[in-house]
Amino acid sequence: MIITRREVRDMLRDWRIIAPIILLTVIFPFLANWGAGRMTRWVGQYDAEIVGDRLIPFLLMIVGFFPISFSLIIALESFVGEKERRSLEPLLSTPVTDTQLYIGKMLSSTVPPLVGSLLGIAVYLVGVYINVDWKPSLLLLAQIVLLNVIQALVMVSGAVVVSSQTTSVRAANLLASFIIIPMAFLIQAEALIMFWANYSALWWIMLGLAVLNVVLVRMGIRIFNREELLGNEIDELNLGATFKRWYKLTLARKEDGTHRSAWRWYREEVFGAIGRMKGAVLVVTIALIAGLFLGIRYSRVYAIPGEVFHTDQWYERFQEALTLTGFVGAKGVLRVAFQNVRALFLASLLAVFSFGTLAILILMVPLGLVGYLGSQMVLAGINPLVPWASILPHSILELPAAVLAGAAAVRIGASVLTTQDGKTVGQGWVEALADATRLWVTLILPVLLLAAIVRRL
Repeated sequence: MIITRREVRDMLRDWRIIAPIILLTVIFPFLANWGAGRMTRWVGQYDAEIVGDRLIPFLLMIVGFFPISFSLIIALESFVGEKERRSLEPLLSTPVTDTQLYIGKMLSSTVPPLVGSLLGIAVYLVGVYINVDWKPSLLLLAQIVLLNVIQALVMVSGAVVVSSQTTSVRAANLLASFIIIPMAFLIQAEALIMFWANYSALWWIMLGLAVLNVVLVRMGIRIFNREELLGNEIDELNLGATFKRWYKLTLARKEDGTHRSAWRWYREEVFGAIGRMKGAVLVVTIALIAGLFLGIRYSRVYAIPGEVFHTDQWYERFQEALTLTGFVGAKGVLRVAFQNVRALFLASLLAVFSFGTLAILILMVPLGLVGYLGSQMVLAGINPLVPWASILPHSILELPAAVLAGAAAVRIGASVLTTQDGKTVGQGWVEALADATRLWVTLILPVLLLAAIVRRL
């Protein structure tokens, strides 16, 4: 709190920070209020009052978000700005822990814009009540306020991570696009929810943002290092050295030149890599089982008419569809293998940008479809052995390969959250990537190709 009070006091003295927040707090709600009143009266002429009713709560959300956007600018300067102003050394020499210093900076970057957001919401509500006699329900108002608070915390958490890992304000501002662009997409999704009036979906968004905020705070605290913050003068990206390190770790040769047999290398380096990500394997396995049961659950909610499965020559038409799509014959083996590799590679790529979460979601989709369609066929009166016999032989090979690929992707995405002592974030990430590459070449790809052959048989 000492750090927070110091930072907030300094910000209140700077008119360049306070003036825009005050202007957005006072002027923009009046503009939104005027626009809501004009729109409500205009659509009322065409018996489309529902448009105005949905526009007013949407503007309430936007009015609260605009002052919060300044929290991103303040947070980007939290550490690197102090460094450029030569005031960082006295701050880092204070007798506070890294966690206290980090969270103090976060709170100080959040408080002024958040107060402005709440004041803007109050100004807008007063104006729209006077103008069109509209007032929100207590639940909707609570949702908007909580959503703005959590969005501010997420933006600040990400910006403070950027500020503590860069060497100049210019670099921090450039990296801010990784925060602004996802948040802009989120605002668009929230706009659809507000116009659809499906306000219960906002709770799920808040839950996801809360989890993301915890992840970002944990990551920022783990990678925060006072000595590196003072010592780094320029950001350097040596792609050549990074590639050489990745290649060396992938081959996993003994540094002392000791020779190992192929089987011993395979046992130590391939199965050893699996042992290093056993936690991720467990998470992916649980997620796949959950995806299967979700598919079964929704087969009761969204049922397919049973006569679809009892149409004459249904099996023959299914085989014809497989032939037309190229999933039969020798080419079909390669097509199936390519499809599996492409899906797992895409999941691995998206895991890098989502701390591994998108990889899990992508892997859950096929199991959800299997559970859904298999349950639909059983409900239609088809022998349950038919759907399972058609997928079980090759799935015995595909599922372990998918679990390993998903676990490797999760480990890559989460490597920034679980840095080991004495290693930087980049070193931990390269090690996880090397383990994943070794698994793909020596185990996952061969198993996927074998599964495609079994599917053909």
